[in-house]
Amino acid sequence: MKTIKKNKISKIKENGLSKESLEEENRIREAFQDKDWAEIKSSDSWVIFKVMSEFVEGFEKMAKIGPCVTIFGSARVKAGHPYYKTADEIAYQLVKHGYGVITGGGPGIMEAGNRGARRAGGKSVGLNIYLPHEQKGNPYIDPDKLITFDYFFVRKVMFVKYSQGFIVMPGGFGTMDELSEALTLIQTKKIGRFPIVLVGKKFWAGIMDWIKKTLVDEKMIHPDDLYLINLVDKPEDAVKVIDDFYAKYLLSPNF
Repeated sequence: MKTIKKNKISKIKENGLSKESLEEENRIREAFQDKDWAEIKSSDSWVIFKVMSEFVEGFEKMAKIGPCVTIFGSARVKAGHPYYKTADEIAYQLVKHGYGVITGGGPGIMEAGNRGARRAGGKSVGLNIYLPHEQKGNPYIDPDKLITFDYFFVRKVMFVKYSQGFIVMPGGFGTMDELSEALTLIQTKKIGRFPIVLVGKKFWAGIMDWIKKTLVDEKMIHPDDLYLINLVDKPEDAVKVIDDFYAKYLLSPNF
């Protein structure tokens, strides 16, 4: 009889459901269960301390890094893919222009960003997240600049607080979430108007068309909000947007 590996939980059937599905069912049911005050107080108190500890660790490590540019993108892109190569080259050029690079610390585009930064001899930061699949820290992050979080919202605070620009490569829901977060905070003036660069005109064409024809036309956003987004194809054009931003405000990275 074959031994079923734990990581192949989708193949384990119990009452017609996979183990993964049963775990999801249990999480949903637990959310609806009544809890007494002692359970709530005990559980929530520990969450508060865990969140605080993640903020403290993040602030202490990130405060020493200096101005950096964050590269967002899919964890599922493999080495050798054109998107991977583009992200690697963008990171490489960013470092050569004097910037540090921050990524989500995982595989795919994130790995490419850290790889390019390492290849150029610059600061390579990874803000990793515990996930049941897909993600673990990649080998191109500086050992003293790897932070692993349990909570997405703490991790996102670190991205937006310590980045002076955002390069957004093709990606999925996570990348869309990070893009939306940056756009919202800049639009509402919660952070400075740092440059947001979407890389891959063909990939982003559909959503840009929807933003223009739906969000703007239905007055969900102001037409000027479109100027928050820069759309490019080439690595050198992405880096130029960042350089032009710094030149406009007479700033320079402090590396």
